[in-house]
Amino acid sequence: MLILKARPAAPRRRALAAGAAAVLGLSLLSWTGASAATGPAAAQPGPVPVQLLALNDLHGNLDPVDGPAGSVSRITDSGDVVRTQAGGVARLAALLKDAREGQPHTLTVGAGDLIGGSPLLSANFHDEPTVDALEELGLDVASVGNHEFDEGPEELLRIDRGGCHPSDGCAVPEEPYDGADFPYLAANVTRKGSAEPLLPPYWVKTLPGGERIGFIGLITENAPDAISAARIRDVEFHDEVETVDRYSRELTAMGVAAQTVVLHEGGNHGGSIPYNEDCDEGGPAAKLGQPIRRLAESFTPDVDMVLSGHSHEPYVCTVTDPAGDPRTVTQAASFGRTYTDVRFALDPDTGDVLRGTVEAANHPVLTSAPQDPAMAKLIDTWRERSAELENKPVGYITADLPGRGSTAPERPLGGVIADGLAEATRGSGAEIGFIQPGGIRGDLTYASSGDEGDGVVTYAEAFRVSPFESAVVTMTLTGDQLVAALRNGFEGPNEASPRFLQPSAELSYAVDMSRAGGARLDAASVRVAGEPVAADREYRVTVSEFLAEGGDGFTAFKDGTGRQGGDVTDTAALVTYLQNASAPEAPLAPPSPARIAVRQ
Repeated sequence: MLILKARPAAPRRRALAAGAAAVLGLSLLSWTGASAATGPAAAQPGPVPVQLLALNDLHGNLDPVDGPAGSVSRITDSGDVVRTQAGGVARLAALLKDAREGQPHTLTVGAGDLIGGSPLLSANFHDEPTVDALEELGLDVASVGNHEFDEGPEELLRIDRGGCHPSDGCAVPEEPYDGADFPYLAANVTRKGSAEPLLPPYWVKTLPGGERIGFIGLITENAPDAISAARIRDVEFHDEVETVDRYSRELTAMGVAAQTVVLHEGGNHGGSIPYNEDCDEGGPAAKLGQPIRRLAESFTPDVDMVLSGHSHEPYVCTVTDPAGDPRTVTQAASFGRTYTDVRFALDPDTGDVLRGTVEAANHPVLTSAPQDPAMAKLIDTWRERSAELENKPVGYITADLPGRGSTAPERPLGGVIADGLAEATRGSGAEIGFIQPGGIRGDLTYASSGDEGDGVVTYAEAFRVSPFESAVVTMTLTGDQLVAALRNGFEGPNEASPRFLQPSAELSYAVDMSRAGGARLDAASVRVAGEPVAADREYRVTVSEFLAEGGDGFTAFKDGTGRQGGDVTDTAALVTYLQNASAPEAPLAPPSPARIAVRQ
């Protein structure tokens, strides 16, 4: 068995009962949470009811997200699909309290990306406000996601264990950050050359009656495709099925029969899914996408259910495990727009999940819902600390600039961000700027979100749609390499769910979606400044550090030469562009949709 040393408890960290040490061994304290029960599960008069409340991909969005990115869709009784604005952790807190009413045994679980890619309210303090809110929310355990590594593994360990930020110091003067009072799990993440997980691989909860539930937490093995390579040079990500099966055996050997996998990996569906859609319509998991379906079907039969994340789409599905038994797989939507309520019973004799009792549903966090006063107060306390910077006007627009919430291949906000990248690096010879769709984290809306007035873009709003503060890189690509980079969006890992690179105004291209893979790109259509791209001509191109290192499958950028960068970030480029390209009397209009042509 892999052994980790117990770590000291922080002031806010929940105390772990001595009974857990007796049952599981002192060295496993950081992996377990227990009641005062010390012996084996006592016989129960009947099945033991359990509730799991799950969320994922919050990304520090303590407030609702404006625009389409902050909406959820549902299917009405008449079969229509309607969209409604949703989100806000104060509302989520109130709804979770209501959901817990009458439930004797409830656990709240996070499936990764709870922090990272966050709005200014949280990011300004390195996501400590979100950890505070998750503690107030009653989070019991969470797996890591790729965005937990946005600032590297050492910062993740600080978030988990406590301590002030090494560069920016304490977020609250003279009040050192004391870490998360819930365990972060990372079963398949190790230092290079080590077999020991960076964080505990699992956590066991002992109920008052002695029943135990194990949670194995891990991240997609493909996490490096979604993390800046510079941040994770000394860590490795391992096979999900092998990892789960390994730690499931450990739990089984400890007598923990009820096992849940909390996995930051999801299904690619290529569109917005209604939160109440029947995933099993047409057969078990008929609408569940890959890769989560393959993984959920492959884990050892000892795993009873899978709580997932990463793809931002809500679903409740039933797969068949290797023994032919049903296994529930769920995911809530991102940004706190929905939560998943899973209910089941434990066999009082074996302690295992009675799978025939498992019921699950996603529920919306509508912006019309009441707020929990304590959570609202906590969030307002953090808001006051950054209000002056948040409310600073940085630009003016004539209409909505859809980005994250847009389903079109060409997104107006994507064009604006790419224009900003190109403009910010003209001094390095930049001719073209690119932003990948995943780098656009929200929408800019014309309607005021506060007191700033319609059409005014505040610093907080600009930061929310481009929050990574990633260094940008200007490089030289030949015409052939430029075409290859565009082609990357439709081949390899992007073939099933294409990623359309968003170009600045200087470049345009066409795609034929009736073709397969990289052939979808019409290479002859690629134009730079209105001229056909020349195979051997050199072009200066600006992208984020993430793309420059081949992120999201855009490996062609790794071949770029003559690299310059380090003095401009993607966030600053957007803010500066809005300041220079707009004014109260001359607001910025959405770009004309002429950069990407798509044939079906």
